[in-house]
Amino acid sequence: MKKILILIAAAALCACGGRYGAGIPAEYEQLLDGALTGCPRADSLRTLLRETPREERGAMAYLIAWMPQGDRDTMRLDLLRENVTYALRARAEFPWAQALPDSVFLNDVLPYAVVDEVRDSWRRDFYERFAPRVKGCADIRAALDTVNRILPSAVGVEYNTLREKTNQSPSESMRQGMASCTGLSILLVDALRSVGIPARFAGTASWHDDRGNHSWTEVRLDDGWHFTEFYQPSALDRAWFLADAGQAVPGERKYAIYAVSFRPTGDWFPMVWNEESRDIHAEDVSQSYRDVYAAYADQAAQAGTHTTVTFRMFRDKRHATESGDRIAANVDVFCGAEQMGGGRTAGPLQDMNDALKFLLEKNRTYTFRYENARGELTEVKAKVGDEPITVTGYME
Repeated sequence: MKKILILIAAAALCACGGRYGAGIPAEYEQLLDGALTGCPRADSLRTLLRETPREERGAMAYLIAWMPQGDRDTMRLDLLRENVTYALRARAEFPWAQALPDSVFLNDVLPYAVVDEVRDSWRRDFYERFAPRVKGCADIRAALDTVNRILPSAVGVEYNTLREKTNQSPSESMRQGMASCTGLSILLVDALRSVGIPARFAGTASWHDDRGNHSWTEVRLDDGWHFTEFYQPSALDRAWFLADAGQAVPGERKYAIYAVSFRPTGDWFPMVWNEESRDIHAEDVSQSYRDVYAAYADQAAQAGTHTTVTFRMFRDKRHATESGDRIAANVDVFCGAEQMGGGRTAGPLQDMNDALKFLLEKNRTYTFRYENARGELTEVKAKVGDEPITVTGYME
């Protein structure tokens, strides 16, 4: 009789699931135990798990297990519910989301946030904005192009340095109609995730020549991760910063490129707007950018479509011959309205052969922009032909 009762109890446990309810993988139970230990609202989160529909419970458990402690203690539970429901709705609706491995869906589609922005209700809003527009797309690439093409007008946000803060949430950026590169990247990541496209935030604390920082978006297609930006429909692995990214320094915190991960990686993302934080997990992806740029430069050299343009900066036209006459300055290069790259010129103490170089397409006219000694925007135009050329700027 005792043996029968044990079997009945075991069967009941299997039917009802473990401590957190049916539908949660067994390996999550230990993670949840650790996550909820010491949490001031552990009971509320356990109730949330039990009340979550069985088919959504595994996704909810993933978020609770890996979310930052601050979110676990304070984030609105209705946002978690809405996020899980609409993420799984997108997965059920779109074939590219159905084809994702669970590990990719959970880490790069399901998360309710990108970095440390305010946690707000974007998932349902973006699903309703973008799902109808990608419904007829043949594949994930077509859906990606569609979202990126319509995103600026759909959310009414443009790049503007007058934005209130760097790490704006979608609602904060849409309220102002403006955002930094960080805010734009958050918008793009969230918009892509809303229709089941895996996306993540990437960036660097500083370019190799200390010209500043930048952030952008990575998307995962069948062949792996690729980078793109807000304003760049159909453009993958080609951006104005490619040459700079190609000189990222793996393992060097300041000069490496990192991509954010929701689950722990053993490393963290260097947020220049919140330098003390170690809450956002990340992986060093510098080498992939070095490889992409090397392949691009090699392809351009073999095709004969590009040539090297060297840019030098001097004090003035009377002092433009000696190494000591040179000035270190930031220079950006454009072809029409499109930025093609940027860099910092060599200063007076650097070798005379050390100069800022750009790999630019032949037979086009380029504009080199910089601020002179008076802080005025200065432009130098140059027509690039078949042969390498040197362009000179002056600070006075």
